[in-house]
Amino acid sequence: MLSVDRMRVLHAIAVNGSLTAAAEALRVTNSAVSQQLSKLEREVGQPLVQRDGRGVRLTEAAELLVDHTGHILSLVRQAEADLEAHRDTVLGHLRLASIATAARDLVPPALVALRETHPGLRVKLDELEPDESVPAVARGDADLSIVVDWDGAPVPLPAGLQRAPLMEDIADIALPADHPLAHRDLVDLDEVLGEPWISWTKGSICDDWLHQTLRARDVEPDIAHSVEEHQTKFAMIAVGLGAAMMPRLGRDPVPEGVRVVPVQPALVRQVYVVWRADAARRPAIRATVRALREAAAVYRD
Repeated sequence: MLSVDRMRVLHAIAVNGSLTAAAEALRVTNSAVSQQLSKLEREVGQPLVQRDGRGVRLTEAAELLVDHTGHILSLVRQAEADLEAHRDTVLGHLRLASIATAARDLVPPALVALRETHPGLRVKLDELEPDESVPAVARGDADLSIVVDWDGAPVPLPAGLQRAPLMEDIADIALPADHPLAHRDLVDLDEVLGEPWISWTKGSICDDWLHQTLRARDVEPDIAHSVEEHQTKFAMIAVGLGAAMMPRLGRDPVPEGVRVVPVQPALVRQVYVVWRADAARRPAIRATVRALREAAAVYRD
């Protein structure tokens, strides 16, 4: 009889691309992965991987087994969720991935509320961008993830994931306090198109959105600097090194020397939480989603 645990190892190799990455995902040693793979090959009576340079390539037999394993693991997760739902007790461990701004403003109050109402539940936070966190949820390396969609730049969700909206986040333009537009109550986006921009790290979802937004108005953005942390952006803006689009979530406090001004048309992003559909009945998942929605309620009012 095939071992589900060993099939899980093969599935991890397929998903992560190598024995080393699979070991990291499973939190075991490379030797343990190799041993489990060898035992599984003896069980099936066929080779499952072939050396390919420094990595490995799955055989046809392995690909067939991986496909079945995906269905089996989904059924196992559904069974676990059903048992938790039947027990109707919120406890255990959850892994929550989140974008940085939500990790700062939404996660702390949600975790405090969960600690008070469900002391048997432990939630571990990992700060990740959506291009990392969504695949992590799909693989089972994370249980939930807080992600964002900028208007016109949605994040694709793999099949088998569900999501719930948390809030709508607005971005303003952050300018040096002595900038000619800094005293305004509202600026038109066309008025700032030619500013030197302090963008997010190159290739990130937010950086791609900024480029797309300005190019939609036939302007190639002048990216003066690429910075991830809000406070670093503020420090650069305060001394006149550029302007930035700054979402309100996770932004405060705004330092002296910087003014944030609303923009028209409004620059909007949707913040939501995702989880695997086969785990949707878990009381811990439902409780955590509810706590996050309650934490985000202050931004929806």
